[in-house]
Amino acid sequence: MTHLWVRAEQRPNEDRVGLTPEGAAALIAKGIEVTVEESSVRAIPIDGYRAAGCTIAAENSWPEAPRDAIIFGLKELPEDGTPLSHRHIMFGHAFKGQHSGKELLRRFKAGGGTLYDLEYLVDEAGRRVAAFGYWAGYAGAAVTLKAWAAQQRDEICGSVGVYPGKDALLSELAGELDALDAPRPRAIVIGALGRVGTGAADLCEALGVAVTKWDMEETASGGPFPQILEHDLFLNCIFARPGTPVFVPKSALTAPRRLSAIGDVACDPDSDYNPVPVYDRATTWDAPVLRVAQDPVLDVMAIDNLPSMLPVESSQDYAAQLLPSLLTLESLDTGVWGRAKATFDSHMG
Repeated sequence: MTHLWVRAEQRPNEDRVGLTPEGAAALIAKGIEVTVEESSVRAIPIDGYRAAGCTIAAENSWPEAPRDAIIFGLKELPEDGTPLSHRHIMFGHAFKGQHSGKELLRRFKAGGGTLYDLEYLVDEAGRRVAAFGYWAGYAGAAVTLKAWAAQQRDEICGSVGVYPGKDALLSELAGELDALDAPRPRAIVIGALGRVGTGAADLCEALGVAVTKWDMEETASGGPFPQILEHDLFLNCIFARPGTPVFVPKSALTAPRRLSAIGDVACDPDSDYNPVPVYDRATTWDAPVLRVAQDPVLDVMAIDNLPSMLPVESSQDYAAQLLPSLLTLESLDTGVWGRAKATFDSHMG
């Protein structure tokens, strides 16, 4: 019997999960065994999984899971160097030149395990079957707006946290913007036709922020793109890959510009293809921005688990997208799983 083991997330500020109790019940009805670890932070309570018929395991007990279990999580595993012998479903961030990804692949090679990277679960046309993109864009735009608002108060953006829902986030941010003695800023979104860009634009428009929407057509020239510097906010919603243009070069740090806040929602600072090479590390919930220039000010928001700011909505949305693929777990050699395995194999040479 196929056995899916949903592990607890161990990264700070990570409350999401990729399977809801309703989804677990559907898997069990299909004949798939489901184990769910207890979690002190998961936004969806354990009781729903227990009622659905899941086996409940101790938090972070997956290393002792049966060898044939498929371990399912979202964010990265602890970087403890241990060999990985199981089959894992997660976002590995290992196939696009990320330096930390090389160590992860070494651990899989040492343990004989397999990574089915969630970013590389694609249909026959190469489109991802599930993504957190919309809520990443939504939350990323919100934090970038908070960074801009802090600048108007001659401050740097303070810590951010979890919201019970998008209405609470919108209410708080609208109040913050309304309290300023300044008109709403102007934003430019690159990748505006995708899930991430749509979420970013929707957040901006809900708060009365004018948005310039660019996608592949507007960036096909390869740059430079001086228009970006003419906006107050730039929201990068295009994931780094070979051939991605540089949108904000290092020269922008000292160039005349209106731009004062960048939201790098894609957040690939250690990729060789980073299109926003004015910063070198992700930011955190405690310190949401890096100040990369002083005169004039330029702050970069690059939090890499943005959807967890809205964990219930983002989990429910993502889990619904992913469930049809999870229901095919008994056929790991074909379809989306076979394609993900081929991607893993191609990087293990």
